Amino acid sequence: MIKIHSSNEWDQLREIVVGSATHANWPNNDPVFARESEKTTWKETPVPSGPVPQWIIDEANEDLEGLCDILRKESVVVRRPQEMNFQELGGMYNYCPRDRLLVLGSFIVDPAMMYPCRQMELRALCDLMPGNLYKHMPTNEGLVLDAANICRLNKTLLFLESASGNHAAYEWLQDEFGKLNYKIEKVNFYNGVHIDSTIVPLREGVAMVNADRVMPEQLPKALQDWEIIWIWNVVPQDFYQYPYASKWIGMNTLSINPDTVIVDAAQKEIITILESKGFTVIPHTLRHSRTLGGGFHCVTLDTWRENA
Repeated sequence: MIKIHSSNEWDQLREIVVGSATHANWPNNDPVFARESEKTTWKETPVPSGPVPQWIIDEANEDLEGLCDILRKESVVVRRPQEMNFQELGGMYNYCPRDRLLVLGSFIVDPAMMYPCRQMELRALCDLMPGNLYKHMPTNEGLVLDAANICRLNKTLLFLESASGNHAAYEWLQDEFGKLNYKIEKVNFYNGVHIDSTIVPLREGVAMVNADRVMPEQLPKALQDWEIIWIWNVVPQDFYQYPYASKWIGMNTLSINPDTVIVDAAQKEIITILESKGFTVIPHTLRHSRTLGGGFHCVTLDTWRENA
């Protein structure tokens, strides 16, 4: 059974779940996903529907295997989700386990996700995650939360209020974790979804911040005394037909420990900046991060960070 103990985004990584693109699918029966075409700012091609092309699945899985190899070389235990045929089930994918579950210390939060069809992804993870540690957010009560709306800074959480995280979910977290001495700071920067291509803590006291989305006066109170690395632009990655993630997925990184971080190999400027700050950077490529909507933080779920 996997160990559950992770409170921030940078302590020494010991165990992690890495996602899978197998049987990835664009839902065609989810009422919320169906409204994606109404709110998207991308009008050049339609929002996809149905099975993801097999060649994309194969290449994405190759890149995920490469990520697993990197992590294993760093002495990290890697777990993989149980295979599910989302194309038959009408679900989405196991590509982004970060969206599905939130690990807070020794607790696992099962959120009420933005796309209802993604609730089924819990089945692919439940064999790895101890059942007695869950706090289940009520569904069908107006709460909306993808776990990737939360940035963990030990006992301080940044909660991005957005399309994938609403005020009702924020209040639920306050009720459940405020009594456990968590401080939850609600932030609202842009009309997107998740926080991990906007606020990226690298170690205690150092964070990258998306300068296109966050004005200096909007910097969260929890980061006021931190060293902020403002990122003004990234190298846009190619995508197939429809960009499910914006170019800012290039900011999406995974810290192995306070000194080592996995970064998109195309982001030469970010790599140079981080190396100048004393970080060891491991470059890698997820060729379909924009097509499938997940960078290194998205496609992983750290379950044990030592000293967390």
